Amino acid sequence: MSIPRNAVITGSTSGIGLGIATAFAAEGLNVMLNGFGDADEIEKTRAGLEENHGVKVLYNGADMTKPEEIRNLISETESAFGSVDVLVNNAGIQHVSPVEEFPEAKWDAIIAINLSSAFHTTKAVFTAMKKRGFGRIINVASAHALVASPFKSAYVAAKHGVLGLTKAVALEGAEHGVTCNAICPGYVKTPLVEAQIPDTAKARNMSEEEVVQKVILEAQPTKKFVTVEQVGALAAFLASDNAASITGAAYQIDGGWVAK
Repeated sequence: MSIPRNAVITGSTSGIGLGIATAFAAEGLNVMLNGFGDADEIEKTRAGLEENHGVKVLYNGADMTKPEEIRNLISETESAFGSVDVLVNNAGIQHVSPVEEFPEAKWDAIIAINLSSAFHTTKAVFTAMKKRGFGRIINVASAHALVASPFKSAYVAAKHGVLGLTKAVALEGAEHGVTCNAICPGYVKTPLVEAQIPDTAKARNMSEEEVVQKVILEAQPTKKFVTVEQVGALAAFLASDNAASITGAAYQIDGGWVAK
């Protein structure tokens, strides 16, 4: 499979983003990691990807709520690698709360990180991608870009917005060799999902084990978590030459959730 050389993946120090980074490195892409976490652990991850796959891997800790830092992330990648051929907008946070109790600061942060950051990164790479006649923009949305769940008003609103952004950007890039697609995972066992289990338990007056079995896995007919490796493989395909005619699409990888 022939896929481009250089990728930026936001929110890629753990979870889905790291799964995508690993898949890309295995396919020979240079990768710019981004995200929060322990500095020593991030360096261990960065160095491991380089050593295991023989590619160049860098790290930039840009805060996805700050447009200037986002622009610096893209310019630093262009300076280091020469171009950004693939952009993966994956950074995301979550908060679970009834709408009437939802903290306004949490709403603002979720919209900024889960939706607005994808606009800022896309704006920063789009002109150069069109000029080169090649680009792959992959937005990690969610099954919640297609359906809703209670107590997740900000996340559902943001992810629906991501899907709308995906379609608009796909149309603008269609004649220039730039594709834009969304991946819509169901529940993947990541730190983001694990962290929301206690809040969901509180909101629904359930035990944490009941949340896993009766809320999370109940949503997915397979009764299994999606794996980060499966999401990474799908992203690698969408970044490839074989996906040149796929744009504006929402790829569900949700164990059958949205089919219900």
